[in-house]
Amino acid sequence: MSLGTLDRTPPPFFRQGTTALTKLLLCAALAIFLMVADARFKLAAPARAALALALHPLQRALLAPVDAWERAGDYLRGTERAMAAEDLARRQLVQQAERLSRAEQLQQENQRLRALLDLRPALQVPSLAAEVLYEASDPYSRRVVIDRGSRQGVTLGAPVINDAGVLGQVTRVYLLSAEVTLLSDKDAAIPVLNTRSQQRGAAFGGAEGGAMELRFMAANADLRQNDLLTTSGLDGVYPPGLPVARIASVERRGDTSFARVRLQPVAQLDDVRHVLVLGPLQELEKMRAQAQAASAAAAASAPARSAKASGGKP
Repeated sequence: MSLGTLDRTPPPFFRQGTTALTKLLLCAALAIFLMVADARFKLAAPARAALALALHPLQRALLAPVDAWERAGDYLRGTERAMAAEDLARRQLVQQAERLSRAEQLQQENQRLRALLDLRPALQVPSLAAEVLYEASDPYSRRVVIDRGSRQGVTLGAPVINDAGVLGQVTRVYLLSAEVTLLSDKDAAIPVLNTRSQQRGAAFGGAEGGAMELRFMAANADLRQNDLLTTSGLDGVYPPGLPVARIASVERRGDTSFARVRLQPVAQLDDVRHVLVLGPLQELEKMRAQAQAASAAAAASAPARSAKASGGKP
């Protein structure tokens, strides 16, 4: 056999198709396209919701031993805490009696002032109790997952509070759970009102150590340490008057026209177990407006009915 007739093509095992670099570029382009599409058009939201629903029983099963261990520890420490709480309650009983009398006087005076100035009463919104399951795994955000979802009436954007003040806002809702973005998250922002000076501002999260910042405040603004900041209610999301944070420090520098204000949230964001999810403020305002319109229509139709009734008498 001559050398010119030899088959020099490689065996099928050594044949190669698309190069590895081309495959890498195609996969990278596809990944970038999917990330942009999910961020813009929320393409992965149904899949994320289905995955959260499918993993919910597994999450609860994995949390069961932890809950059992915590309940056992609470039971063993319960007697000691109860005795300490009883002693503390006895010491505070006299102080609370005096404070109660002062609170009753202030409440009566507040009611008289509201009636005198024709101010509307404090806004009451429906609430739903929830328990924090776990903290989100993203190390660059401050979010927690609660055990209430759309089936229980949780809506997107609902405020979340505890007994101390505002914790955050619902940013993702699933069927049996929801994700809450805390005030210390870098993307969190909330309008606030200084209770002492009645000055409005905007508080932002993302500061070091789980703190917040009051941005865009003039260097000569009337700000003092320990000033209490509450929700202003101007955003239509948070009811007014809820405690948000206290001013920890105010730094006024001459090279800039803005002051650097550091805030400390009043609610302990790192040790939260039970929370309250408030109802949407927009729907409550809508219902209030409808009720006022109905009462006004009833009041307007009352003279007509009385005149008709008096005209029909013999």
